[in-house]
Amino acid sequence: MSNRAERPRRARVGEKVLVGLSGGVDSSVAALLLLEQGYKVSGAMMSVYDGPPGPAGTNACYDRAESGDIEAAAGLCRDLGIPFRVFDLSGPYREIVLNYFRDSYLSGQTPNPCVRCNQLLKFGLLPALAREAGMSHSRFATGHYARTEFSQQYSRPVLRRALDETRDQSYFLYRLSRAQLARSLFPLGEMRKSEVRALALNRGLPMHAKPDSQDFFSGDYAELLEVAPRPGKIVNREGQTLGRHEGFWRFTPGQRRGLGVAASSPLYVLRTDAARNEVIVGAREEVLIPACRIEKARINLPEALKEPGLRARLRSSQPPIPVKARAVSRGRFLVEFAEAQPAVAPGQSLVFCLGDLIVGGGIISGPA
Repeated sequence: MSNRAERPRRARVGEKVLVGLSGGVDSSVAALLLLEQGYKVSGAMMSVYDGPPGPAGTNACYDRAESGDIEAAAGLCRDLGIPFRVFDLSGPYREIVLNYFRDSYLSGQTPNPCVRCNQLLKFGLLPALAREAGMSHSRFATGHYARTEFSQQYSRPVLRRALDETRDQSYFLYRLSRAQLARSLFPLGEMRKSEVRALALNRGLPMHAKPDSQDFFSGDYAELLEVAPRPGKIVNREGQTLGRHEGFWRFTPGQRRGLGVAASSPLYVLRTDAARNEVIVGAREEVLIPACRIEKARINLPEALKEPGLRARLRSSQPPIPVKARAVSRGRFLVEFAEAQPAVAPGQSLVFCLGDLIVGGGIISGPA
């Protein structure tokens, strides 16, 4: 393990920090590091699962295993000697995240539940409720792999990508407000995952080998959609029936696998038609989009949108691609890609960046 993982950042000794815990290794190490750096740390966790009991999933955010995660977080705080409290956010989570997830899919869009949860719940409601409950704090920290700082160039707090590109989670944080960024701490932003696990093992944290969360829900999405299978057609652009499906919401633009259609050349999902319950497919060249529109934009660095090095991600795992952005109305932009892109899914987030700076982003509304 490199020395960087051990090197403390400058801290105001005694400054109060609330750490959003999950019971996993990342948030646990974040709390440990801040405590060792001289902060006065307390821990808080959201309880969001309100579904039926049953076998645990695979470490998802909305998961039957939540009670075990709460026990792990509580045990960590006991070992560290810091206050800990669980806040029941199951009602707001259902209203803000689950209903949004369901409505998006059933309207033919592909949602970003983690983006919405971070902005409104994890970095919004959770620290607010903790403060109301007497857990005073000036900073809020999580185990996200990202970085934040005050930029002298832009005279405001900015979000940066994590040092470990393979773990970077800044895509899911782009909607945080300037006020939220100013209060946020990301102790793992300059660490690699291997360093985090090694540090947890070295400090004797029991979650050092705990698997990472795979998604926001570990089961079949149909459970959250609360909708029965709805047989429909898979068609080409001419309307010719090529196959059948059990619900258009099971497909997303750019998807190739799992279509169940035999063809002489690979077929891709071009779009879904919620009203007709149809999935429209075509050849790869048909799925490529030269430009798209975004709405509900949250732009922290509007000056950077005109920089020649502007890039964007259409999904969290995609390397940034060169783009040009032009405002068309308040909160709406036309985004042109240097090369036509596949899998431009309405409902997903497009996130702008300039180098490792996160400029902002918005919700894809469709091709231009």
